[in-house]
Amino acid sequence: MRYRRFGRTNLDMPVISCGGMRYQESWTAGEPVSGENQKKLEACIHRAIELGINHIETARGYGTSEEQLGRVLPTLDRDAIIVQTKGGACEDVAEFAANFEDSMARLQLDYVDLFAMHGVNTERKLEWSKGCLEQVRAYQREGRIRHIGFSTHAPTELIIKAIRTGEFSYVNLHWYYIQQDNWPAIEVAAQNDMGVFIISPNDKGGMLYAPTENFSDICKPLHPMVFNGLFCLSRPEVHTLSCGATRPGDFDIHLETVSRLDEAAALVAPIVARLEAGMAAALGEDWAARWAAGLPEWHGTPGEINIPVTLRLYNLARAYDMLPYGKMRYNLLGQGDDWFPGNRAENVGGYDLGPCLAASPFAGRIPGILAEAHELLRGEEQERLSSE
Repeated sequence: MRYRRFGRTNLDMPVISCGGMRYQESWTAGEPVSGENQKKLEACIHRAIELGINHIETARGYGTSEEQLGRVLPTLDRDAIIVQTKGGACEDVAEFAANFEDSMARLQLDYVDLFAMHGVNTERKLEWSKGCLEQVRAYQREGRIRHIGFSTHAPTELIIKAIRTGEFSYVNLHWYYIQQDNWPAIEVAAQNDMGVFIISPNDKGGMLYAPTENFSDICKPLHPMVFNGLFCLSRPEVHTLSCGATRPGDFDIHLETVSRLDEAAALVAPIVARLEAGMAAALGEDWAARWAAGLPEWHGTPGEINIPVTLRLYNLARAYDMLPYGKMRYNLLGQGDDWFPGNRAENVGGYDLGPCLAASPFAGRIPGILAEAHELLRGEEQERLSSE
């Protein structure tokens, strides 16, 4: 395993982390846990440790994950593992404190190395987080929390605002090949010597565990997960990628990523060039280069249509045949609250989008493309995984 200094925490962080969002028994905390599932989870943890993946992360919102980890973590060498959990800020600090105590009881640990304010997705949640920080600092003084960070699905500007408070030592955020919007936030995090943890590079990063033939061909000779991992880790500002294992063998593909880190720049560049050429060939060079320019935020659009997300998913479906991924994400719109905000484009024909698209070079084309995207991507509405 390879390790990177996790910003000013000074922790030696493995470049692959063991994500705790997908191997639990249930998304409902307190549900009975089967012996079979617990054995599977413990096998994942032991395999991760065997490989040197000693960062184990979970969250209060991940159903039975904390409780199940609490059955195995106390049996491990505590000094040899880095444990992270996350908890959402509350308007009522007493409620936040009660939730924290519950998480620690589930985990059966005296302290966590990393604690993240979970889901700092809106201005209100950022303010709630700041309101809970006095309590968090008290836990830190008691030795129950070593380092404080935040996890976010917010717009880039809000992530940067949270970073610039100076209150956090690390950030969990989305950034990978198919969605690079948050790079400015990563740059600001690096300027502030913060650890950077990439959330869900394999699932939200394009369902790369089940890649399309088109995308796989472009990524050859690498598996798409290896390409995406190297794309992310080729930047020294990025310290670790989450691997949401559901079985011990899920870690194996990431060993290739780790083994080829020294070749990352040389391996990634030609694949990126082919991906860019494929997008331009499918959608036109001008659209591929400037489609995102001047687009409004979802809350500034009639019907709260999330235009940037819809167009991004349309592009991926058209250029790389990523239709299953596009449908999975598109049909979460309207269901994802502040974790995945805005609505689908199903009623786009009933709105005048001219004013909100005034800054776009494609203002005249976008309404028609949105209608086409809806027909392409629509399907059954999806339920969001809790605290995705």
